[in-house]
Amino acid sequence: MTILELKNITKRYDDKLVVDNINFSIGKGETFGLLGPNGAGKSTIISMICGLVKPDQGDVIIDGYSIIKNPTLAKKSIGVVPQDIALYESLSAIDNLKFWGTLYGLSGSLLKSRIDEVLEITGLKDRAKDKIKNYSGGMKRRINIAAAFMHHPKLLIMDEPTVGIDPQSRNHILEFTKNLNEKYGTTVIYTSHYMEEVESLCNRLMILDEGKIIAGGTQDEIKRMISNEENIEINLTNYSNEIQLKLRALKNVSGINFKDGLLTIIINSSNKNGIQDIIDILIHNNVKIQNLNVKVPNLETVFLKLTGKNLRD
Repeated sequence: MTILELKNITKRYDDKLVVDNINFSIGKGETFGLLGPNGAGKSTIISMICGLVKPDQGDVIIDGYSIIKNPTLAKKSIGVVPQDIALYESLSAIDNLKFWGTLYGLSGSLLKSRIDEVLEITGLKDRAKDKIKNYSGGMKRRINIAAAFMHHPKLLIMDEPTVGIDPQSRNHILEFTKNLNEKYGTTVIYTSHYMEEVESLCNRLMILDEGKIIAGGTQDEIKRMISNEENIEINLTNYSNEIQLKLRALKNVSGINFKDGLLTIIINSSNKNGIQDIIDILIHNNVKIQNLNVKVPNLETVFLKLTGKNLRD
């Protein structure tokens, strides 16, 4: 069964088309990855799903209710974990959860049991009475998720939930998200700039660029789009735009990205001389190669191929 459906969603800001006639649906119980480089339209789509931004055309249906025609009923089914921490720093964790739970209509013993529940599954029961301002960044992120799950939403939207946190808290959030999906059947929309998180969590995903859907499906379906290609990663120095132009001119090269000393190139694996052609250009232009790795296609490779950018760009 479908929990979310976007029908012909379009949004402009002045003369800029930021979401271009988007159609997709998410089934109940899915963990769905929403990916795209900065400016692809992800935040606008999330804002329209939440009813914060009205589409210029089209509609969003959540658990059978239109976010435009029946916003109150539609919003009852969703929980939102925003990029920015939505907590009161001067209050304790438990008081924050009481506040958000009350807004969701919880009270009495149900409110208390839900607070106990989310503190338990986020691993913060022993810090419940501490003020949020004394929490680490990772702990704040975990309470932020707990607040969004207080009313057991059918659809939980998690927008960059692991930004700027330590590896331990990041792993806790990933396990917590898996638990919500497996134990409670919660449908999750997950956005991240960390492709390994998406690969770990999401059974289906969609890649956006410039407001349009450029790929969608299961991980295997998307990886098969470039099954005849390889990902070459080269750590180097003395790189320049002139060298990049020469590399792009090679017939077997279909994608290039350079960032922080790492050159990533997608090549057609059927060309046996493909890697040697790249090395020849680099050597002839006095580039110092420190390390070279050949990787099989993964989601990061597909993303680079389709958008021309790394996910973190």
